[in-house]
Amino acid sequence: MTTLDEVRALALGFPGVVERVDGNRGGVTWRTATGVFVWQRGPSGRDLQQLDALGRDWPAGEVVGVRTDGEQGKLALIETYPDAFFTIPHFDGYPAVLVRLDEVGPDLLREVVTDAWLLGVPKRVASEWLAAHPPE
Repeated sequence: MTTLDEVRALALGFPGVVERVDGNRGGVTWRTATGVFVWQRGPSGRDLQQLDALGRDWPAGEVVGVRTDGEQGKLALIETYPDAFFTIPHFDGYPAVLVRLDEVGPDLLREVVTDAWLLGVPKRVASEWLAAHPPE
């Protein structure tokens, strides 16, 4: 189980990341110069209607959205870790996955947030960071 404070610490630990409050939804976002890579995500009224029509509910607990490298990456996370990752109709075709913080462990969260950050920074920045932080 992880918390939003752990997401915050993880995201802000990367170079060039700023935290903002989303003007539309009020949740917290973490972004690079090229855009948001992880964000707090609650359900909209439309999300709840669509999920209800599918016989599904929005999960209890805190949820964040995380960018992925595409639809295949998103689906692989959902298939491999169905308790931790999910999607909704609003995200169809969008390269991001939703994460149940009460179901994802800190190591897996670190991995997906790191991957999301690497997608949003220039290749030089990513290469320098990876060289300084080799896989354990």
